[in-house]
Order: sequence, then C-alpha cells, then structure tokens
Amino acid sequence: MTDSTRRPAARIAVDLLGGDAAPAVVVDGALRASAADPDLSLLLVGPPEVADEVISALPPDRRTRVQVDPVRRVVGMSESPFRGVRTDTTVRAAVAALADGRVDAAVTAGASGAAVTAAVVGLGRMPGLRRPVLAASIPALTGPVVLLDVGANVDVAPSDLAQHAVLGAIYAHRVHGIDAPCVGLLSIGAEPGKGDKLRRVGAVALADTALPAGARWTGLVEGHEVTLGGHADVVVTDGFTGNILLKGIEGAYALAAGHSDSAGPPIAVPRAAALLGVRGVLIVCHGSAAGPDVADGIALAARLHRLDVTDHLAAAVEPPFHPPAVAEVHP
Repeated sequence: MTDSTRRPAARIAVDLLGGDAAPAVVVDGALRASAADPDLSLLLVGPPEVADEVISALPPDRRTRVQVDPVRRVVGMSESPFRGVRTDTTVRAAVAALADGRVDAAVTAGASGAAVTAAVVGLGRMPGLRRPVLAASIPALTGPVVLLDVGANVDVAPSDLAQHAVLGAIYAHRVHGIDAPCVGLLSIGAEPGKGDKLRRVGAVALADTALPAGARWTGLVEGHEVTLGGHADVVVTDGFTGNILLKGIEGAYALAAGHSDSAGPPIAVPRAAALLGVRGVLIVCHGSAAGPDVADGIALAARLHRLDVTDHLAAAVEPPFHPPAVAEVHP
C-alpha cells in the first residue's frame, strides 16, 4: 500500500479475555488484524503476559503499534450481564478506553449482555434512543442484508422496532452503499396481519416511520428471504428471534460448506455484530469465534470508524427521535 492510498489510522481496543476460547483465539485474531492493516493500532486489554504473546510474535517495526492496558478480571459467559458495569473487567476497560478517546473503537467476543451493559453505562445511548441494537450483515444472493436485533434485546416494543429500523437503514446505506434501502419486519408470513401482536403492531409503527437515507418500508418478510435477499435490505426483529435466526443461518451455511462440491470458498456468516445506538463503535464477536472471526471483527471496527458511522447514526436520531404513537406491547 502506497502513501497515497493509505487508510486513515484506526486505534482499536481488544478484549483479550472475551470469548469461549479466549485468550488464544483473540491473540490469533489480533495478530491477523495487525498483519492485514498497516494503519491499525491495537490496545490490548487483559493480562500483560497474554498481551506479550501478541507483541513478541510481531515484527519489531509493528510492535510500536501495540499498547497494553493490564486488566485481569473477565465477565464469564454465564455470569450476569450487570457485571459489565464493573470497571475492573476487560470489557468495561475496553469501553472506558473508547469513552476516554484513547481508541476509536472496541472489540470483544465476550458475553453480549455484558458488552451491551458496559457500552450503555460507559458510552451512553444516543439522544432519544431507548435501546441500542446489535446489527449483523448477512450474505444474501442479491447482496448483504442487515439483520437487527441479533441479541441485544430479548423483549422489545413496537417503538423500539421503529427506532432500530432507522438505525438499520443508515447502517445499510453507509456501510454497504445501498441507496434507498428497503426495510422489512421479520414474521411468519409476508401477508399483512401475519405474526404475533408485536409483529402486527410493529408493522403499523414501521409503516408510519419516516425512514432516512431514502429508505422505504417494504412490509413483512419471512426467514428465508433474509438469505435470498431482494425483498428487504434491512430486516428488523427482536433480539430473541434474530439471534435464533442468525445461529440457524450459521449452522446451515456450515452444513452446506461441508457437503459442497463447489471449488470456490464456502460462504460464511460474519461472526461479528455492531452495537448501534451508543456513542461509539463497539463490535461484539460470536462467543465461539475463531481467530479469523476476531480479526474480521477488528477490521469491521476499523471500517466503521473510518466511515464515521457513529456520527451518521447520531445525526439520524437527533433531535431525539420519537416514533409514531402506537399501542405498546410489553411481553
């Protein structure tokens, strides 16, 4: 890469202890990301001896791009999400570095609940936004489809779906270059009125929502349309069904890759999601992420920073966004 084509610098905090197979896979991911992006600097948040594994494996000229924030406590995958507020844990320390301006983004493969809690407490929500949302980009036949929520909020109200549709439309436009993205709501059928009460009332809220980036409401979509694409570029749902769908897609793609006669590379679902609606870039990788998945998460964090995604999302909800007045559903 020549000086004329160098990307803007990106400083990424990496939670060394987050994930089922941490720290080994995180060390692997950090090394891969550093090798792939010469304009990337890393703040390794975790035990110094683990960070030393990354630094010692780097060529001398790349070691200056790595710093260490020594933290030894981790929020376990089965522990309460509220442990994410503790300042002595790796996920909270990574978020604190972002809040303090020492880094441009943070990445963790730890428990998503703890990551969301740490971000809400450490970074704060965007004005008027009730609940941040995890957005994943699903490879579809017609191009990427943004699926949200994939795990941040198990229970939501119709107004949350409307707000998440706004964030998803901006994300699809800014990150994937989709002009006038079509926004749909995940349900059990495409016909109007299908689904449970949340879907029925949510469809009314979404139809009355002023979507940004030239986006338009396209109605209800079924699960298979997420991977086929074409009907909706952004698919909104609650975090319970979204997480189940995402993991089902991951499993189906893995099965297809194992039984494929194609000579091309297998299709894989990116195992990292962006937390939209907080004042900063936080990427949450799958808990069972491998080294390449962590590297992809770090690369995504750098890309979102370089695209000023947080500023564009904030502009979409400021002044505070108020969705249409509809009957709320609280399961």
